[in-house]
Amino acid sequence: MTLRVAQWATGAVGREAVLGVLGAPGLELVAVKVHGSDKVGVDAGELVGLPPLGVRTTQDLAELLAAAPDCVVYTPRVAHVAEVADLLRAGVDVVTTAFCFHPARMSAADRAVLEQAAYAGGATLHGSGLNPGNFGMAVPLALSGLVRELRTVSLVERADWSAYESTRITFDNMRFGAPPAQVDEGASEFLAFNADLFRQQVWLIGDALGAELDEVVTEHSVGTATEPIPVFDRTIAPGTVNAQRWTWTGRARGTAKVVVDCLWSIGAAPADWPRAQHGWTVQLEGEPSVQAHLTTLASFAEPRSLADHVRAASAATAMQVVNAIPAVCAAAPGFATAESLPLVRSLQGFRPAVAAAGA
Repeated sequence: MTLRVAQWATGAVGREAVLGVLGAPGLELVAVKVHGSDKVGVDAGELVGLPPLGVRTTQDLAELLAAAPDCVVYTPRVAHVAEVADLLRAGVDVVTTAFCFHPARMSAADRAVLEQAAYAGGATLHGSGLNPGNFGMAVPLALSGLVRELRTVSLVERADWSAYESTRITFDNMRFGAPPAQVDEGASEFLAFNADLFRQQVWLIGDALGAELDEVVTEHSVGTATEPIPVFDRTIAPGTVNAQRWTWTGRARGTAKVVVDCLWSIGAAPADWPRAQHGWTVQLEGEPSVQAHLTTLASFAEPRSLADHVRAASAATAMQVVNAIPAVCAAAPGFATAESLPLVRSLQGFRPAVAAAGA
């Protein structure tokens, strides 16, 4: 049976999701919703560098629903609960990279709206991605199968934001280049939203593995630039933030059980920060202890451009939810999480990729 799929948003992750849907047997792209008015009415193939696909983009929810999708891949940078609730209420399953990683620990009000909509429409909602997502939830859960007795689970992310293409996200959302006082949950709605996603990830690991967490505590610090740092069309001025460290710690009776430590910078990070390896390091302390270091690149075997390597993270983020579509569509109405879904694997596998225009 072929599942009909619509794409919501065509940013860096959304474009990769479109390619993923096109390459996956059993999935059919039937609609694409865009944000910018300049993209309306464009053939979806044009947005991803492919020949015409016969699917025109729209900004209208009614047009998207008229295409009768079984599932929507919802990938805006900022999620809107009402939008997703409308889809669920209409009977459409939703996979998203934007939010809802562990509904049991999200805002009670938002959870109620989504849950009621899902049951009303007989639909399912699943949130995942890279981190938060696969590296912080599915990977630790899989590795825990090697361990008899767990003491701690940790994830350290080290990322250089200087090559990330969207300076709007880097500067406006993540607040790089802002004064230190503005890089804080209390000063930024987006940073507060982002921090909550990571807290949900910590809670999920704790809940799934019986940590009996009492709390998840957020700590953060920043570093500032000592000289101007150009970043594409923008500049980080001296004295403004060029490095952020966020740590989310799940504690049980005062003891740290689950820790996510993210070190993000453009240029040099503060000297007293951990000298972490670029990428993601997952570590389980127990009997026995297990560690895995993870990176995403365009290729480990062939020379590729920096831009290709940067896009690889967006592709991995998108594919985690695209590949989950059949399992989500088969799941019971309500919420599906990294804990409740079966192993998510590549749908396309070794099959040939869709060809780009002119190839």
